[in-house]
Amino acid sequence: MAERTSTGFLTMMLEPTPAVAMTLPAEVREKLAELELELSEGDITQKGYEKKRGKLLAPYIPQIQGVDPSLQIDNRIQASSQAVLPGSKHNKSRAANTRDERFRSDLHTEAVQAALAKYKERKMPMPSKRRSVLVQSSVEACTPPDTSSASEDEGSLRRQGRLATSTPYQGHGHPAVEHWFNRVIQGSSTSSSASSTSSHPGGRSVTTTNTTSHAALNANAAATALADFMAHTQLDNHSAPPDVTGLSERSSLHTERPQVASVRGVSRGYNHHISVMETADGVPVNSRVSSKIQQLLNTLKRPKRPPLREFFVDDFEELLDVQQPDPNQPKPEGQHMSALEGEPLAVVNNWPPSLPAALQRWGTTQPKSPCLTGLDNAGKPVYTLTYGKLWTRSQKLAYTLLNKLSTRNEPLLVPGDRVALVFPNNDPVMFMVAFYGCLLAELVPVPIEVPLTRKDAGSQQIGFLLGSCGVTLALTTDACQKGLPKAQTGEVATFKGWPRLLWFVTDGKHVVKPPKDWHPPIREASNDIAYIEYKTSKEGSTMGITVSHSAMLAHCHALTQACGYTEAETITNVLDFKREAGLWHGVLTSVMNRMHVISIPYSLMKVNPLSWIQKVHTYKARVAVVKSRDMHWSLLAQRDQRDISLSSLRMLIVADGANPWSISSCDAFLNVFQARGLRPEVICPCASSSEAMTVAIRRPPEMGVPPPGKAVLSMGGLSHSVIRVDTEEKLSVLTVQDVGQVMPGALVCVVRVEGTPYLCQTDEVGEICVSSGSTGIAYYGLPGMTKNIFETIPVTSSGIPISDRPFTRTSLLGFVGPDSLVFVVGKMDGLMVVSGRRHNADDVVATALAVEPMKFVYRGRIAVFSVSVLHDERIIVVAEQRPDASEEDSFQWMSRVLQAIDSIHQVGVYCLALVPANTLPKAPLGGIHISETKQRFLEGALHPCNVLMCPHTCVTNLPKPRQKQPEVGPASMIVGNLVAGKRIAQACGRDVAQLEDNDQARKFLYIQDVLQWRAQATPDHPLFLVLNAKGTVASTASCLQLHKRAERVAAALIGRLNTGDHVALVYPPGIDLIATFYGCLYAGCVPVTVRPPHPQNLATTLPTVKMIVEVSKSVCILTTQAIMKLLKSKEAAAAVDVKSWPMVLDTDDLPRKKSPQMYKPPTPEMLAYLDFSVSTTGILAGVKMSHTATSALCRSIKLQCELYPSRQIAICLDPYCGLGFALWCLCSVYSGHQSILVPPLELESNASLWLAAVSQYKVRVTFCSYSVMEMCTKGLGSQTEALRLRNVNLSCVRTCMVVAEERPRIALTQTFSKIFKDLGLSPRAVSTTFGCRVNVAICLQPNRLGKLAEQGTAGPDPTTVYVDMRALRHDRVRLVERGSPHSLPLMESGKILPGVKVIIANTETKGPLGDSHLGEIWVSSPHNATGYYTVYGEEALHADHFNTKLSFGDTQTVWARTGYLGFLRRTDLTDASGERHDALYVVGSLDETLELRGMRYHPIDIETSVIRSHKSIAECAVFTWTNLLVVVVELEGSEQEALDLVALVTNVVLEEHYLIVGVVVVVDPGVIPINSRGEKQRMHLRDGFLADQLDPIYVAYNM
Repeated sequence: MAERTSTGFLTMMLEPTPAVAMTLPAEVREKLAELELELSEGDITQKGYEKKRGKLLAPYIPQIQGVDPSLQIDNRIQASSQAVLPGSKHNKSRAANTRDERFRSDLHTEAVQAALAKYKERKMPMPSKRRSVLVQSSVEACTPPDTSSASEDEGSLRRQGRLATSTPYQGHGHPAVEHWFNRVIQGSSTSSSASSTSSHPGGRSVTTTNTTSHAALNANAAATALADFMAHTQLDNHSAPPDVTGLSERSSLHTERPQVASVRGVSRGYNHHISVMETADGVPVNSRVSSKIQQLLNTLKRPKRPPLREFFVDDFEELLDVQQPDPNQPKPEGQHMSALEGEPLAVVNNWPPSLPAALQRWGTTQPKSPCLTGLDNAGKPVYTLTYGKLWTRSQKLAYTLLNKLSTRNEPLLVPGDRVALVFPNNDPVMFMVAFYGCLLAELVPVPIEVPLTRKDAGSQQIGFLLGSCGVTLALTTDACQKGLPKAQTGEVATFKGWPRLLWFVTDGKHVVKPPKDWHPPIREASNDIAYIEYKTSKEGSTMGITVSHSAMLAHCHALTQACGYTEAETITNVLDFKREAGLWHGVLTSVMNRMHVISIPYSLMKVNPLSWIQKVHTYKARVAVVKSRDMHWSLLAQRDQRDISLSSLRMLIVADGANPWSISSCDAFLNVFQARGLRPEVICPCASSSEAMTVAIRRPPEMGVPPPGKAVLSMGGLSHSVIRVDTEEKLSVLTVQDVGQVMPGALVCVVRVEGTPYLCQTDEVGEICVSSGSTGIAYYGLPGMTKNIFETIPVTSSGIPISDRPFTRTSLLGFVGPDSLVFVVGKMDGLMVVSGRRHNADDVVATALAVEPMKFVYRGRIAVFSVSVLHDERIIVVAEQRPDASEEDSFQWMSRVLQAIDSIHQVGVYCLALVPANTLPKAPLGGIHISETKQRFLEGALHPCNVLMCPHTCVTNLPKPRQKQPEVGPASMIVGNLVAGKRIAQACGRDVAQLEDNDQARKFLYIQDVLQWRAQATPDHPLFLVLNAKGTVASTASCLQLHKRAERVAAALIGRLNTGDHVALVYPPGIDLIATFYGCLYAGCVPVTVRPPHPQNLATTLPTVKMIVEVSKSVCILTTQAIMKLLKSKEAAAAVDVKSWPMVLDTDDLPRKKSPQMYKPPTPEMLAYLDFSVSTTGILAGVKMSHTATSALCRSIKLQCELYPSRQIAICLDPYCGLGFALWCLCSVYSGHQSILVPPLELESNASLWLAAVSQYKVRVTFCSYSVMEMCTKGLGSQTEALRLRNVNLSCVRTCMVVAEERPRIALTQTFSKIFKDLGLSPRAVSTTFGCRVNVAICLQPNRLGKLAEQGTAGPDPTTVYVDMRALRHDRVRLVERGSPHSLPLMESGKILPGVKVIIANTETKGPLGDSHLGEIWVSSPHNATGYYTVYGEEALHADHFNTKLSFGDTQTVWARTGYLGFLRRTDLTDASGERHDALYVVGSLDETLELRGMRYHPIDIETSVIRSHKSIAECAVFTWTNLLVVVVELEGSEQEALDLVALVTNVVLEEHYLIVGVVVVVDPGVIPINSRGEKQRMHLRDGFLADQLDPIYVAYNM
């Protein structure tokens, strides 16, 4: 059931052939065995091991000429075929066995190797990781992690699937059932196929005379041959990358927009201009990242999907694919089973009426008789508790608890109260005294683990249990109490989630002797609660199982009868004595029968794994209670012991015998210890659960029971809950042993796991249920769950209850075989139901471990569980990586584990994570705390050092990719609109012509004339005031001053330049920029404002400046002296060719002279200025603004915002393009208001600058950008108090408009309003605007407070609607209620400006759309730009965007296409004119959208989900590359959290967007480039990623 790929050969090649092994001298064999042990314990690296082993074997392996002995491949086929020959008596020292018998199943390993050989060695892209992340050492680097296997609860995972060694049983009695089993005859249950277990030096391998089936032999040889073939075949990668996004059957149905092909233009054929640093062409092809992505595409073979049916029930629904059952899957065929009865409970004369009565009897009649011996860590007996001592000490404690503890003169405890027992695992004596002390006092003991730290795994849940049981007192030992974490007061600290407890130490000096007349009440066993045992569920919650006195007594009775216990027997107990079998055999039943228990603490087992065997030998123990782990450990250590005898044992109870993998430990143990007197028939596996207690146990041989059984079952069948003996598929088998017969007095049946508890058929696996007097009775305080578990009524197929007695569900999955033997194949806790098939976590662990794990991971430190993602369970595997394993090796191992599990279980692993050694949460007695691990995985707190996600192969229930419907024609569209009664979606601002106002500036056609007029009419009127970072005035300008400065610039230009020349203005934000702008207009030149390069970052900012200068065909650059020096500096020369700059003039010291003559343009249609801006998609677009458009823009803004010379407005925007430029350079001159200019760059050194200015100048209207708003919320969020003390008051603000070319960011504006509400900011003041390249101001929300709002001229508040995100992907708008799933809030973008008309058009047909339909926003307005200014003058593009007409309806109006998707919706509000208000909602830019699976996604929606998924994600950006979705996240936290994000990001995008993430890139904060408007530059990011410039912390390629 596992793999042998090329690396897997090494161990195989190094095996000496059996013939050689036989001839090895004893001392060499001894040395080999020592090496094995060193390797298994992690004392030596794999490399060192192989080297030393090679040396040892070199003299004995026959040399092939010139070939290194370690590489002689040819021995292999013959070796492995010999290995399974019947009766081969070679005493070979098989390497792998000594170390991992407990998990090993040779058949499993063979199978895994064969399965892997079937896979081609596909090259998977390795994740890339920054070095610093690799250095994470293990948490306790010095101690090797607990190699103990899985914990108590998880059951150690060892399962011996194997070649059945006996002849198939040919029974005639039960033809229906028998043929599943290979019956193992009692005498030869020892035999295992010769290849299965090793014989250790000192023990002869017991071989059998049974013939091994030929099929097995051939399978084995074939597997090896196949592996051989694989090793010699060079495999090439698949060539064409498949379409991984469109998981459709025919990949031609739709493909993503060819972003690679049309890099420069946007895919829609938008702006074909030079783009800034665009992708594909510019990316070096051999870049590491893109080759990895190519590799990833190659490995993504088409996921296994059933053929898709139609899903769209109606146009709206995006339905997830429901997995349909496979019609060929196996179905149960047997008859319906009947309940199975155990033998009746025998009546025993003189049986004590209760457990305390038994204690009283032995304590008084046999006081010297030994009860319990405790051992120290050296294995020496520390103390033997006699029955007399136990009786007297328990009485003392009972008396003290009831009479000597009081609060406010009330006794602290009354009978029936619950008391916590907190005792360490090495002190059974104190525990036993406390337990019986509570029973005698009629208190209810609740034994729990000792909390070692405040953060123990699961400790909080234990606290909830104590709280719900009302525990107020905890009993403990003196030593333990000293070791507990303390608070400052010296008292025991309160643990997280725990109630307040009083701690009482039960050592001798704290208890008092009861008076002579006091006797504990000894009653008959009743149905009152005797004790509460805790149990942790699969989800991690802890329940308390209540056991009554009568059930406790009945269980002791049943165990005594089933195990044949007799008085005064000696028993060794290795288990935890606080719960389950350790408690039942070692504390309760032992007292019933006056037995002597030798208790072996876990700490001693870790030091000396043989201790329990030595004690059996020393004390001649008749019974031992162990787990298969303990048998496995003792195998590792047994070679030092020559003189041990196990002949005294009549019963070796294997407490976790119900774990199917325990069979290999049992067989291997027997193989070795049969020579030391162990009889095969004394091994007695049993099955039990906390709720039902012991369910079944194999009886000791003297009871004359039928021989034990073995079944080799098909895993494929088991996944459908059907029992099939495995025939065709030799790889996937599970070998299970029986757990004996049902307990005396019990009734057992098997019921369906889900739904109504119908009885199963005889060949069906279900949950075993028990009805008897000896099960738990309830979960304390949980009546609902109790009813489900403890009061199940199984029914027949016709629905008739099978008995009037309620049954208890055991959480064991199994069936009843021949001879009424019970077989268990798994537990409910480990059950993972994926796409309707059931898989057992233990089976998956075994498969993972069969992939030669010793090199890379620790054996017992592997966790498998499932999490629910997108309506199905997904399997997660987490293992601890050895510190010496290299990145490459681990990755290889991981990819092979995935393949092995896929082959053997036919199920995909969703995520495989490796964590550093010693970092997984431990369960109390070693092993892994699974539920805590799962919790950490989901919270992103596992901190793995390696992660491999495979969503592409696992997630098969995604909705069908959308296919575009054939388009409807225009006529039917119009008719459809009318029939549906929908108005066509169009809206307009107020009509400019009808708005009479005393606007003097209207007389002038040109903005420069307005400035001249103001300079004459109001020369001293202040227009501009610029603030510096300190908040002081850096410079001002009145009308006249500005005019004079502009004249000087014009004088310098006239004569040097021709009219119509383009001039680049490269200035920092300030008056110089404004003055030179008007200077250019005076001189008849066309100004182009350009953001200056950043002196600290020339390499990235200077090329943009150069490009704008070149593309705009500027013949001259005007700038300051400082920038002029920078442009020609050495540093600049490294970034651009400085010799090719046009003429550069500095305007710092221009002579004061008037220009000879102002230039008058012949017509206002002439070009006034060029507005260049880089879009978020990385496209540099310059638009032409005519004089007409410039004046219309100013007038429209003046009317909308009611700007007059008496007004002051504050502007915190960049002045280089769009609305920011218009507000800085144009509006004040046109309207005459004073503008307080705050350069956003200054906020980096003084975040409160803008708000302080608004407050100081009592500004009513202010403009900012999202990046400014973000700086304020992040930088000042915690300082509002300090600002208030500085008298910052924002109550003057009537409207604060965010200037943006994107969907309004509701979360940010709300946060901003909330934070600054404390400073008087009205929650209604913040609003948004919308503009784009074709029209920089489409919507602005004017003052909404004060008189105007009362007069109604301001219009209504902006509205917010919630739309269904899934409908949006299909280009539809569906309004939903707030808070409904998949809802997305959208805020309207402000009120449409006067003179602006907006319509929504279909992106493909260019026809008008109806109200509330999603389409492209088209705009018609006098201030539209007149076109793109491009080098190539591509007229088609130009015409399309600026002069477009509807295909039907109003076909006359000329519109400009904004390139933004949005919709109009008529609201119930009225605007100033009394008309109903039409709200415009912007959804996002078309260029930014990602087309995946035939649907349209807006990156911001995916990013919002991702940012929400983990607290350490500061920012996120997504883009696509070759149809893969790439998610880049900025990690704000320690680098060890980087890999936690991979799974969380993948999960959230799957859950909320139905998309599979292809690559997750984790980077440092600040890596995602953001432009001056605060928008993410996703295309720059994409280029940086592909050119390998991001220096990511981690890159994960999802398979």
